[in-house]
Amino acid sequence: MKSLYGTLLKLASLAILVVLGAAAAMAQDPRIQTSQLDALAAKAAQTVDVNLDERLMQFAAKFLSSKDPDENKVKELVNGLKGIYVKSFVFETEGQYTEADLEGIRSQLRNSAWNKIVNVHSKKEGSAEVYLMQVGNQISGLAVLTSNPKEVTVVNIIGPVDLDKLTQLEGQFGIPDLEIERSKPKRKN
Repeated sequence: MKSLYGTLLKLASLAILVVLGAAAAMAQDPRIQTSQLDALAAKAAQTVDVNLDERLMQFAAKFLSSKDPDENKVKELVNGLKGIYVKSFVFETEGQYTEADLEGIRSQLRNSAWNKIVNVHSKKEGSAEVYLMQVGNQISGLAVLTSNPKEVTVVNIIGPVDLDKLTQLEGQFGIPDLEIERSKPKRKN
């Protein structure tokens, strides 16, 4: 009887660990849900909505030339990514969105798995927030939220992100210029 009880106890403990592990994995999903921003499209003069999962990125990468050095770099960078998602709204007048519209995005990024690495705020020029999600030493996701009085943009890149190489994606797949400076090579003395 003790053997059966011990086995059941071990199975129950294992089941609890599996459920907790699955819950933790779900809580650390690098995909940001942006559908709450869809209502802003009706007010926007210009809307960008990019939804590229891994399969679509690989398909799009086939159209990039391996012979063109710039396109080949983008092709290599996209190769390891799991998704690129962009929502951007440009408005003709100010006041077309509120901070409450952005709160749904920010609340997802307050998850302990995300680390805010950049936070710039200006009353005149707006704000820029950059978040990284890391698993161990590897970046598994990047989220950027920028806003100014006439524009809101959310960029979510899923997969191993190399910040030095990220600048090569600016202007590709609907990703705006994120103004991330490339690291400068150290001078040898």
